[in-house]
Amino acid sequence: MELVIKNLHANGGDKEILKGLNLMIKSGEIHAIMGPNGTGKSTLAGVIMGNPKYDVTGGEITLNGEDVLAMEVDERSRKGLFLAMQYPNEISGITNADFIKSALQARKKEGEHVALFKFVRDLEKSVKELKMDPDMPHRYVNEGFSGGEKKRNEILQMKMLKPNFAILDEIDSGLDIDALRIVGENVNQMRGEDFGGLVITHYQRLLDYIDVDYVHIMMNGTIVKSGGKELIAKIDASGYDWLKTDLGIEEEVEEKKRIVLGACAVKETKWDNLS
Repeated sequence: MELVIKNLHANGGDKEILKGLNLMIKSGEIHAIMGPNGTGKSTLAGVIMGNPKYDVTGGEITLNGEDVLAMEVDERSRKGLFLAMQYPNEISGITNADFIKSALQARKKEGEHVALFKFVRDLEKSVKELKMDPDMPHRYVNEGFSGGEKKRNEILQMKMLKPNFAILDEIDSGLDIDALRIVGENVNQMRGEDFGGLVITHYQRLLDYIDVDYVHIMMNGTIVKSGGKELIAKIDASGYDWLKTDLGIEEEVEEKKRIVLGACAVKETKWDNLS
């Protein structure tokens, strides 16, 4: 299986953010994208999953040869794409267990149903592996959660849904060292011939715990350099200035401040909660 992105261009409002990005991820591979603020990393994640705030102006995204850009958001999820969000929303009145069970049911064929006993057993096992509160399945989705709990909850959803390709958008923010290790171990456990991953991060620390195969550096809306783990060490030691100098890249424009959505807006942006 392959997730292929070719010459992707996308705007956010009246500003071009992605400027001819190319990337291919095969099953069994985990890729990392690093880069300074404001380079389009989270925009890429949003475009792959169909966030309506971005307009694709050129290029293509295919999943096993199928046109992802022609799919509705829920179809992208059912086809095996998953996004662990940088800023997960709270959903009052819906428990984690019900949320995940509904997502699993949505992937079933008509007339098929989630096996309740297996679902409960797998959920309890995944909660334990993530060292989460045993009561977590019965709490409302992300309501009153700490930043670290929200990020673990995203990984819990990933473990239960077992996507073919997962995009992990800065899941390291809000996590302490122990939580980073636990999340990294659980991502590594997903490795296999039916799973590929894209880890988006600013920092080397998360990649101490996730065994990535390829590292890509993103600047000015495109991937400017790709390599192996040696890039992680160089960035950790020297930052990105050496690369800007080598490639003649101008300073990045600062990323806009994030807008916090209210309850009504959350309901209108359901794509955010699809995994």
